[in-house]
Amino acid sequence: LTIVIEDDGSGIDWATVRDAETRSALAPISNSLRSRIAAYYSIPVVISLKASRRGVFALTREEGAYKVKLIHRDGSFQGLMDSRDLGDDILIKYVHPDPDGDRYALNYSYAGSDKGYTDLMDTDSGEQFDRLEGVTNDVTWLDDDRFYYVRSYRETATPDGVKPPTSRVFLRDGGQDEMVYGSGVPTSHGLSMGESLHSEKALLVMSYGWHRSTAIAGELASPDSWEKIYGGNDFLAYPIDRVRGKYLVASFEGNGWGQVLSIDDAGSVETVLGEGKEVLQGVISTADNLVSIYMVDASSIVRRHDLEGHLIDQFDFEAPGSVSSLTTDGSDFFFKYQSFTTPHRVYRLGEDGLNLLTSEDAPGDFDINDLWSTSKDGTRVHSFLVKKKGVKPVKALLYGYGGFSIPLTPVYFPSAIPLLEDGGAFIYANLRGGTENGEEWHRAGMRDRKQNVFDDFISVIEKLREEGSTVVVTGRSNGGLLVGATMTQRPEILDGAVIGYPVLDMARFHELLIGKAWVPEYGNPEDPKDVEFLSRYSPYHNVRRGTGYPPTLLFTGLHDDRVHPAHALKFAALLEDHGHKSFLRVETKSGHAGATPETKISEEADVLAFVYQSLSLSKDV
Repeated sequence: LTIVIEDDGSGIDWATVRDAETRSALAPISNSLRSRIAAYYSIPVVISLKASRRGVFALTREEGAYKVKLIHRDGSFQGLMDSRDLGDDILIKYVHPDPDGDRYALNYSYAGSDKGYTDLMDTDSGEQFDRLEGVTNDVTWLDDDRFYYVRSYRETATPDGVKPPTSRVFLRDGGQDEMVYGSGVPTSHGLSMGESLHSEKALLVMSYGWHRSTAIAGELASPDSWEKIYGGNDFLAYPIDRVRGKYLVASFEGNGWGQVLSIDDAGSVETVLGEGKEVLQGVISTADNLVSIYMVDASSIVRRHDLEGHLIDQFDFEAPGSVSSLTTDGSDFFFKYQSFTTPHRVYRLGEDGLNLLTSEDAPGDFDINDLWSTSKDGTRVHSFLVKKKGVKPVKALLYGYGGFSIPLTPVYFPSAIPLLEDGGAFIYANLRGGTENGEEWHRAGMRDRKQNVFDDFISVIEKLREEGSTVVVTGRSNGGLLVGATMTQRPEILDGAVIGYPVLDMARFHELLIGKAWVPEYGNPEDPKDVEFLSRYSPYHNVRRGTGYPPTLLFTGLHDDRVHPAHALKFAALLEDHGHKSFLRVETKSGHAGATPETKISEEADVLAFVYQSLSLSKDV
């Protein structure tokens, strides 16, 4: 990905100079923090799990690399792949085995780009037998050399002539591709695909944005039979599985908290798990049981029901945390848990109850507390406050996102641990725009209601300041937009702003890379009615000369092919033109999906150095 700011090439030279200045200025603190961050990065982290009859395929980050391992039922590991064997600066993003575990799809890219490769691997021999290029997902196996996959179109039109971004389903047969589903699916719509574990059925989702989707299913071997089974209106729906002659579907109609429905071939619908006041995060099925993840105050609990919806058991965790990668081999269930200082725990849930297979914890004694604030319109906003036990923190780093239905549940941040050790606090805010309180919480932060997200964030900042803290705010991607809007609206309440891989120009985001995919969430800059609210908060269009903006760090990566680096670069240039010189860090080996541990440690050390400098926090506590 080549970034050209000006025709004569001076723009990239300017960015390179600014990057060098930033790294040099932050180096004295960054160099002392790097080894500490690296120590917490060295603790193994399980990124994702996918079960097969052979065992659970785990993608991990450890020993400075990304690895694929097979976890056997007794908890022992078998190594399958190391990212370093694929080349330098390679990021493995997902692994997907066939139901028997004899083959698996391995998706990876250079420097965290979305565009990369999917290698089809033989588990026993370790040999690659096929390869896909581009942005590909959702490999669904048919037999030894045939499988479906979903291809995302981001730069060129689809074979049926639809402009990007959108996606199509292909059959791969003996190395040849045939488009088999998705003809006519419009721009800004996407497809995802899986298969039933219990019957020969294809399970698909067609989505528009992050608030509307349709559940689709049919005979696995016959794409002509794939048709809508539920949804298609203004709510989310996706198929879970086909069990006992009926489809199980997760639906988020009504109040949007989530329910599980059973649908027969005649279209008759019955409720298996009704909607409550807890958010359904995920659900899967065996032939006899359902296991679901629910979210309460942005923390996960796990429940097991029979197929009639009767509760069998429930599992809570001693510290607020996130449960994800829920998967099954057809008899047992597997999932991972993590929290702010717990990199991972992997559990097996079977007839004998819940069993811990593997776990890692960061050393130290920390508290996770609830923090509540009140937004401008009276809405109560929950945040997690993490600190060292016995410490009253007065130096706070606040992280937010607030969009795209993404709830901020507790996750492990290696670079936050030194901050906690040195007496600072890490705050994780559950703003509108996510789904911490259901789909309505998400919709309250979309489009013309986006200002609610910024008001929620401001309420957390003001709460922390009332309690005597200095506050630096940070966010990445849509969270970078959050920080940019907060900084331009209320600069006086911030002691520092950290803006990572951001969306900042709300007049042109749809013209850069896959920005059109975000129109359902943000609004359409080509619609005059939408321009009214987009222009009110667009950070790039609300920088004012003579305003006392807080110390600011913008950081991005030149391999970001999702959110164009130009957002960060032009915002830094505009701030400088208006008399406010920010720090700008431009990573050459990183993309939106991430980077190698070595690159991330370097980036996060510089970011944390800026936070320490802005908070006047001593690194020697």
